[in-house]
Amino acid sequence: MNNKQNVMIKGTKEGLTLHLNDQCSFDVLKKELDEKLSTHYRENEESPLITVNIQTGNRYLPEEKQEELKDIVRQKRNLIVNDVTSNVITKSDAQKLIDEKNIDTIAGIIRSGQIVEVPGDVLIVGDVNPGGRVLAGGNIYILGVLKGIAHAGYYGNTKSVIVAAKMIPSQLRIAECLNRAPDYLGKEDVHDMECAYIDESDQIVVDRLQVLKHLRPNITSFKGGR
Repeated sequence: MNNKQNVMIKGTKEGLTLHLNDQCSFDVLKKELDEKLSTHYRENEESPLITVNIQTGNRYLPEEKQEELKDIVRQKRNLIVNDVTSNVITKSDAQKLIDEKNIDTIAGIIRSGQIVEVPGDVLIVGDVNPGGRVLAGGNIYILGVLKGIAHAGYYGNTKSVIVAAKMIPSQLRIAECLNRAPDYLGKEDVHDMECAYIDESDQIVVDRLQVLKHLRPNITSFKGGR
C-alpha cells in the first residue's frame, strides 16, 4: 500500500503553499487535492480569506490544467489562488528569457521614421534623430544624442533605464510611464551621460549617470571599479 502524500500543505505568513507531487498522475493529484482541502478547510462564511500559492515541482502544466487546479481551490469559499509555479518552462519561454537578457548592438544613426525594436537591451552607437524610435524590452544605451523617442521596459519592466551621452528626447517612456520631456527641447547645456529611470513616485526622472550604480546595482554583472 502506497502511503505517500501527493499534496503537502504548508502555512506561511502570506497564506498557504500547496506542494504537489510531480510523479503521480494528474487525476490522482486532483482527487487528493480536493479531498485534503475539503477535510482541512470546510466552507464557513465567517472564515477569513486565505491566499494560496501552488507549486507543481518538475511537472509542467499547460494553462488549462493550471485552471483545473485553481478551480478545485476556488471551490473552497475562503481560499484565493495567487499563483501557480513550476520548476520547468517551455522552450519558447526559455528562448524569450534568453532574448530578454541579450544586448543588441546597432552602429549608425536612427533616422526620422525609423523604428528599432529589440526584446532585451540595446546599445546604439550613434544618434537617435527626431522622429526616430527605439523600443526595448530591457534597457536602452545610446552612445550619441537622443533627440527622438526612447521606450525602455517595453513589456512592462519598470526597472529598465534609458542612458544617453546627450539626453534631448522628444519623448521618454519606461514601461507604462510617459514623459514628453518638454524641458529638454532646445536645451543646450545638457550634461554628458545622463540616465532616465522610474522613481519611487512612479515618475520618470533624468539624472547623472553616476546614480545608476546605487539605484540599479544589479543592472550589470561587471565587477570592475569602485
